[in-house]
Amino acid sequence: MDVKLLEAFRAVVDHRSVTAAATAMGVTQPAVSTQIARLEEVVGFPLFERAGGRLKPTPEGVLFYAEASRVLGEVDRLEAATAQIREGQSGRLVIASHPSAAISLLPPLVASFVAERPGVAVRMISRHSDVVSQLLPSESFDIGIAELPIDESQVEVRRYSMRCVAILPPRHVLTSRRVLTPQLLAEHPVAMPARSHQVPNRIRAIFGAAGFQLNGVIEAEFFATLCGLVAAGAGWSIVDPLSAQNFAHLGLVARPFEPAITYDIGAFWRRDREPSVLAAAFLEMLDNKLNG
Repeated sequence: MDVKLLEAFRAVVDHRSVTAAATAMGVTQPAVSTQIARLEEVVGFPLFERAGGRLKPTPEGVLFYAEASRVLGEVDRLEAATAQIREGQSGRLVIASHPSAAISLLPPLVASFVAERPGVAVRMISRHSDVVSQLLPSESFDIGIAELPIDESQVEVRRYSMRCVAILPPRHVLTSRRVLTPQLLAEHPVAMPARSHQVPNRIRAIFGAAGFQLNGVIEAEFFATLCGLVAAGAGWSIVDPLSAQNFAHLGLVARPFEPAITYDIGAFWRRDREPSVLAAAFLEMLDNKLNG
């Protein structure tokens, strides 16, 4: 049954006149009359009778009006829902990420994302990078964020590279230095990222190439933990800039480190399908944050 016919019927009942209904719908009177005639052919019974020069619904027309109004209400709701989905204002987004992104990168982005989209729900999953990349074939999330490298056989990847910073306790003797180097840091205790990360290998390689030993006293799994340790005076460390910024309120002193150490992450999704409207919108927000 053509929805347009139902809309014409509802308009005529509401306005008690074909002429008034045509005006309200922005069409001609003959067009509305034709639609009513077609609808009566479809349903198999008269919908109107004339009374005092005006159209009055038949008893069957009254019953049909109630059903047609219910159906059109559902159509209106469907159209509204369709518009919300099309515009990325409705739906569910699942993001799986490694802990550093889950702690320092994603919270402000996700908060801003849902604030702009009241009809959207977001679920965040935090796992180690190798676990995140293994979850994807099960379709348990829409976007994955993990340290590089990852297996790209089944995914499309957007790469991001951040220059790490050295962080010091608030009253460290090196806070007066504008740039920190292996020569300056070697003799001081360091809180190192766990060996499962890409960064500690780069730190060791740079210090080794410069001919210095690391005075490692603590090793921690997460950048957030390292920030807490440094703020408590356990030593210096090297972390991504977002973690340093996120925990600056602890009194951390962040300085550029030379030679540069980068922290490389990737955002990825299934290669065999395009990101949803919601996923694409979030990826754009992520781009603006990391490339802006």
